[in-house]
Amino acid sequence: MAGKRLHEEPVSVEISGCSKEDARIVFDALCACFESDRGAGDVPQQLHETRPMVWLGTFEVTEAHTCPPPGRLSSTVEADAQGGYWAIDRLRSTLDSLFAVRDLSSASGDQERELHVLLGSR
Repeated sequence: MAGKRLHEEPVSVEISGCSKEDARIVFDALCACFESDRGAGDVPQQLHETRPMVWLGTFEVTEAHTCPPPGRLSSTVEADAQGGYWAIDRLRSTLDSLFAVRDLSSASGDQERELHVLLGSR
């Protein structure tokens, strides 16, 4: 019972600094691993030619599924995540198993932790 979480552990993830195709690769990878508010047909859209885009998703990280290897990213992807300490640790270890992850910064609050990383293909 020690490793089992008794409540949901949602993490909100913000993807930016990349193409919509790369955003989709990251979201598809996370959707394969965790339950999400993003549906299978939820494809990131580029709504403006020049303005930077940010894509959002919420992932329930309590139970992880088997994660298939993601597609190759054409460039690095910025990911910001917010959630509880355990949930952020769980998300981080999953990202480490899927991508080359470089820490940009992190901040810790009372109940929540923020993670700011750069993802690349392994």
